[in-house]
Amino acid sequence: MSIHAPEYVRKIAPYQAGKPITELAREYGLQVDGIVKLASNENPLGVPPSARDAMAAVVSDLARYPDSNGFELKAALSKRYAVPPDWITLGNGSNDILELAAHALLQPGASAVYSQYSFAVYALATQETGARAIVVQAREHGHDLDAMRAAIAPDTRLVFVANPNNPTGTFLSAEAIATFLAAVPRDVVVVLDEAYNEYLEPGLRFDSTRWLRDYPNLIVSRTFSKAYGLAGLRVGFGLAQAELTDLLNRVRQPFNVSSVALAAAVAALDDTAFLQRSYELNRAGLQRLQSAFAAMGFEYVPSCGNFVLVRVGDAGAVYQGLLHAGIIVRPVDNYGLGEWLRVTVGLPQENEAFLAALARLTGRAGHEQGR
Repeated sequence: MSIHAPEYVRKIAPYQAGKPITELAREYGLQVDGIVKLASNENPLGVPPSARDAMAAVVSDLARYPDSNGFELKAALSKRYAVPPDWITLGNGSNDILELAAHALLQPGASAVYSQYSFAVYALATQETGARAIVVQAREHGHDLDAMRAAIAPDTRLVFVANPNNPTGTFLSAEAIATFLAAVPRDVVVVLDEAYNEYLEPGLRFDSTRWLRDYPNLIVSRTFSKAYGLAGLRVGFGLAQAELTDLLNRVRQPFNVSSVALAAAVAALDDTAFLQRSYELNRAGLQRLQSAFAAMGFEYVPSCGNFVLVRVGDAGAVYQGLLHAGIIVRPVDNYGLGEWLRVTVGLPQENEAFLAALARLTGRAGHEQGR
């Protein structure tokens, strides 16, 4: 018997996540505690203590369904970003927000625009709706907004813009995005994906939410998975005017964010001390990795996220060698970057273990032990 499914679904290449620590331990006979994972852009500080306490407080009530409307988290986000609660969509990670936008707005006969070397989920979300993908060539590994505006077709319903971009770490200024938003037709929705926003240096930060009042076709997407340290809980959110938010909620699954995740997110949002520690640790680690790559003679893309894209040559061989050394990074050949690896910023000792292993595998000296 043949299962009938749309051809565009059969052509989807499933998302490949970073290799789990336990999987590497099983495959190579390694001790879990000795493995360094720098593959999935997770926060090396772990879960904020404030979020741990908040999660413990709701465990006794887990026989009940979560608040499907997420009242407390929406109230906290409304206060933080100065938007009405009915402008907020909660998601099972910000990945959910991206897919909700695609399912609400795309269909066969429509198209979505996104950049070469941008987050793989943009392609997946587009393809799973049967829509046409318009992939715009990158400029210096980042978004070419002028070319993306020019690529918008009569059937385009959605444009994805990542800032900073994953996997390249490139960044677009407020002026560049403002100019782009002003040029996009009002019947084309722009998703501004800011998953790594909290890692930006103060001089680069700007309030993207101010554009929401001027552009009813804008969705700003954020996550608690990165700087807030809640990747395992899967909680993110989208901000948009009420009409667009209503569309997203029509395709959102009920109870898509768990009680534990809701409680943890409320606590983490208010934990400014943890967020600052995360920023400072990342800033130092980013500088350490990039300076080491320069000293070792490796090309890399200067990053505004919590990871660095580095060109190592035979990336497949280096990746396998690192796995044998108990270090997990992220190959990015699925992005057409076959000579590159994406390396998440870890704790100082994790960064040093990776750099030492990379030097051994490639014969490149010059990184010197960090202090």
